[in-house]
Amino acid sequence: MMTNGVVHANVFGIKDWVTPYKISVLALLYEMTASKITLPERRRLNKLILPLQQGPDLTLGQFLQTVEECCSQTAYAVKLRLHEMADGELKDMEYFFSTLPTPFTAFDSEAYKTSVVGLFMRHMLLAYNKLSFSQVYKLYRSLQHYYHNTVGDRADKEEMDIPLHESELRGPLSQKQAEYFLARQAYLLKNDENKALKPAALQEELNNMLKFNPDFAEAHYLNYLNSMRVQDIFLSAHSLLHYFDRLILSGNEGKSNGDEGYGRSLRYAALNLASLHCRFGHYRQADLALQEAIRIAQESNDHVCLQHCLSWLYTLEQMKGSDSTVLTEDSVKMAAHFCLPYLASLGIQSLVQQGATQGKTAHKLMDALKDTDILHWKHSLSELIEISLAQTTSIWRMYGKSTMALQQAQLLLNISSLEPVNFGVQQNNTEAFAVALCHLAELHAEQGLYSAVSEIIQHLKEQFPPHTQHAKLWMLCDLKIQFERHMNEGKYHLAEPLVTAISALNKTEGLYRKAQVLKALNRSTEAYRILQQLQVHCEKTKCTEMVIRVMLSTAELHWESSGFSTALPLLLQALALARQHHLQSLASEAILHLAFTQLMLGVPEQALTVLHEAIEPVLAHGAVMDKGRTMLLAARCQMAVAGFRPNRQGQAVLAVDTLNEAAAYFSKLNCKERLRDVHYLQAQLHHALGQTLQRNKSAMLFRLLDQELQSPAPPVSMQL
Repeated sequence: MMTNGVVHANVFGIKDWVTPYKISVLALLYEMTASKITLPERRRLNKLILPLQQGPDLTLGQFLQTVEECCSQTAYAVKLRLHEMADGELKDMEYFFSTLPTPFTAFDSEAYKTSVVGLFMRHMLLAYNKLSFSQVYKLYRSLQHYYHNTVGDRADKEEMDIPLHESELRGPLSQKQAEYFLARQAYLLKNDENKALKPAALQEELNNMLKFNPDFAEAHYLNYLNSMRVQDIFLSAHSLLHYFDRLILSGNEGKSNGDEGYGRSLRYAALNLASLHCRFGHYRQADLALQEAIRIAQESNDHVCLQHCLSWLYTLEQMKGSDSTVLTEDSVKMAAHFCLPYLASLGIQSLVQQGATQGKTAHKLMDALKDTDILHWKHSLSELIEISLAQTTSIWRMYGKSTMALQQAQLLLNISSLEPVNFGVQQNNTEAFAVALCHLAELHAEQGLYSAVSEIIQHLKEQFPPHTQHAKLWMLCDLKIQFERHMNEGKYHLAEPLVTAISALNKTEGLYRKAQVLKALNRSTEAYRILQQLQVHCEKTKCTEMVIRVMLSTAELHWESSGFSTALPLLLQALALARQHHLQSLASEAILHLAFTQLMLGVPEQALTVLHEAIEPVLAHGAVMDKGRTMLLAARCQMAVAGFRPNRQGQAVLAVDTLNEAAAYFSKLNCKERLRDVHYLQAQLHHALGQTLQRNKSAMLFRLLDQELQSPAPPVSMQL
């Protein structure tokens, strides 16, 4: 039988066969032994041998280019030897195979009979010797075709530039090649999806592999992983079931586990099916599959499988929005009892996440994470170390401690992975790294460092292309940063189109930002209706942060409609909720709103006293916009307290410096509407203090900005 230049007798019965590419590898091995090369070159070539032997067949251009990068002299010698065979006669190829064993007979040779190279050569010689004359002739013709398609006048330079991992698999693979290909792609999907084949290309290669061997269980499992990347529920479930069917049919489970093999496959098949439905949000189907897995595991007395089931059970309850704290605690205790550190640690991390949303204090959560980190380092659980650092970053961000969040994110990005470096993957491009980088981008955006933000986002785009599973993280992050920037700059017409894109990735975030835009466009009734819907939804899903933000936005609408006094109960409720959950940044925001309300109600002294509670945390951890708003409000309170009376001029002088500081913050963000307000107040203040020169300068700056903006300035008294 001959398929695409591959001569073999039976695809499923033989482990290896001769191809033109493998003749090229044999020529390389021959030249490495026959010719003298330097030690560094030999080391580079030795590293290359195993991937070349077990990897998919390459074109001659790709093969020679790969060898040339290690040793140009050897690449030329291999090309010359192939030229002698391809441009010669059949006897030249026969002569090559007859002389091949000679250099490898010595016991101390690199290609000793039990070595990787020796076994490969023996397989090739055995496969070649079994060929009939007609098959040898067909092999010779395919070698000529293989050589002349790349070398000589018909050389295709573009073909040689194709990366190794994107080469097409031509014809059926040998067992070793198939195993190597599957192991490589599965490793890359887990650790660096960007370096794996694109979903469509990988699907094509797997289809090609399954065409020759439809019972190849591992290929079905990789097909399942690949389908998960593109959210193909039908194909992923289909491939997963096929994997377990083939696993049972192959008898591998039975051989290794006795009579339990069949049952073991069934219970883990049900468990994997449950996890698949969990990922797609099919909670009813997931629950049924999980109950089936639990029933079979109990019948078999498989405590490890039951522990995995319990971990998915509390995960399922969390995804439904139920309180799964008791289930999670039980899972941690049982995992520790059965010495399953990975599951125990995941359970603790899940408890920490639940504790953060329930308002536990930071020191308790950090103590729990510290204990899990000891467990991670003890058992070298690199993946969980990364998740722990990313989780710590997120917790500090949630609590409003941006400096600590920045430190944890940097620590994760600079940590040396404990994972073995395989297939050229230097760093695990996992969800934890994507989360940390998104936090970094948002932290830089808050400080107005947009050039650094664009660099981080560009890096995220390269590391996590749009087709990868974690791309949604940076897409949402990028859209939120753009939205906030346009809103700060008063470009509402640019912010409005982003709402649709944000909603497609996160409905809650999209609704909140839609309300913000409507409020900015003075469409208060529509904004109020959306905020009410959002508050009901967030209270149901226990999203405390968004509930507080909605309350603050609703209070701002009360300022414009029913008056400032009606906003006070809502603001006090938001402040109490923020303090109860230790959300410092939101508590500071609530205090700003309260201080502004008190200022408008005519008690500036009380407003200034309240505001002092928020100034320190805002200046230490807040965004530049928040710092500017805080300083502007402080200046207005100081001006109101001074009242332009002679005995209170000290407060007015303080307000000058405070306004200058606010102007510096707003200038950093190019926030022209806010700068216009600052210059207006500066002109008023300097006029009251009799500083004519400074008054005229501030008035001129106000006029220039007012002409540039070409929009009526909202009353300063109505804007925080």
